[in-house]
Parts: sequence; structure tokens; C-alpha cells
Amino acid sequence: MSNKTPKLTVVGAGPGDPDLITIKAIKALESADVVLYDALINETLLDYANNAEKIFVGKRKGCYAYQQEQINELIISRAKSHGHVVRLKGGDPFIFGRGAEEIDYVQQFGIESYMVPGISSSLAVPAYQGIPLTKRGSSESFWVITGTTKSHKLSQDVCLAAKSNATVVILMGMSKLSEIVSIFAAENKQNLPVAIIQNGTTDNEKVGLGSVNTIEQIVAEKNLSSPAIIVIGEVVRQRAKLASIYQEVQEEIVS
Repeated sequence: MSNKTPKLTVVGAGPGDPDLITIKAIKALESADVVLYDALINETLLDYANNAEKIFVGKRKGCYAYQQEQINELIISRAKSHGHVVRLKGGDPFIFGRGAEEIDYVQQFGIESYMVPGISSSLAVPAYQGIPLTKRGSSESFWVITGTTKSHKLSQDVCLAAKSNATVVILMGMSKLSEIVSIFAAENKQNLPVAIIQNGTTDNEKVGLGSVNTIEQIVAEKNLSSPAIIVIGEVVRQRAKLASIYQEVQEEIVS
């Protein structure tokens, strides 16, 4: 048993670019005795936890290193035996990251728990592509929706969001893309712009731009897959404008 006080810090690792980690998150990693990290974090961040035991507990579709119940138990056992456990999660742990569930669980055992927010992929990934989620004249609000609920079905909030003029950001929704575009098409929004961004903010980022009625074809042509974020709304045109301006500037330089 460790003489250290058992403690859990749930840390947001950001969307993928390691430079988007926060200073507070780095401090937590530096003081960690154990780091339990997920599949979508940038593993270079583990360098900040030189003296810690590092355990991969990540989950990807069809591949579970640990079930959630096992992760919960691992947090408890390592906190008691080692001291400070850092639970490193992609994006922000409180946005579809189950961070709150893990904190709720450990608090039953009287273990100190803390949360360090991260930059959410739902905000940062579109921003890296020049897509503002809100813009005067285009969008007054935005929805962030999970594409896959606990029951593995598409959230019914997508139907509500499709009726609005808001920007819609869907996480974990690639397997439900056909269903998503059908919902928007039913609202007579076949020409609404859509962006799909795979591996956002990383070196192997891929982007597909289209509309509700063309995006499935573009996904097939570009071979886009998870992990990816779906952005639906007029603000996607802003990215197209930026790309066009960039191309014009490059052509001027070449000529």
C-alpha cells in the first residue's frame, strides 16, 4: 500500500494536437503515479508523466481493452496502491467522455477527485478547418450531439436539431451517416453544407466537403472513416471561402 493519499484527476487531453493540452493538465500528468489513457489521446502527452505507470484502457469501435466497470475498479485499486491516478481522456471528459461517471463512482469510496477540462474536439476540429460554429448572419447557436447513444441508436436530438437553423456537430456518427442525411433531407435541407473531418487537428487529418445530398458519395471517394466529426450548417461555407482564397493566393504566387 502507498503512503500517498488516494486521488483521481480526470484530465482532458484535447482533440489530438499535443500543443492543445492545457498547462493544468501537464501539471496533473507530471504529478501522476498512474495514468490510465484512452485510445484517442496523443501518446506523446505521456512523456509528461515520466515517473508514472501507464496503462492503456482505450475503447474503439469493436475493440475494448477494458470494459467501463473494469476501468472504474482499476481507478480504485491503483489509487489505493499507488496514490494519484490521472484518467487521461480525449477532448473534454465531460462532453461524451464519461468523466462524470468515473468521478461519481470513485466518490463512493471517499477518494479525492478533480477534473481538468480539455479543449473539446467538437469545437477545435471545425475551428482548425476555418469553420466557425456560430457566425452572425449564418448561425446563432450550435448543437453537439452524440451519433451513437447507450442503446447504439442515433440520438433523437438529431431530428430536433434538423428542424432548427443551428449548426449541428455530430460526434461518433459516421456509422449513422445515411440515417443522419435522411433526417435533414426530410426537412428539405438537401443543399445544406456538410463537412466531415477525420483525425482532426492531427498530421493525418482528412476532410470531405459537400452537402446533405452529396456527402455520402464524397465520404466513399475520399475513404473517410471514424474517428471523424460531422458538421452540418451554413457555416461550413466559410471553410470553402477560406480554401478558395488560399488557392487564389497560391496561384498568384506561382504565376
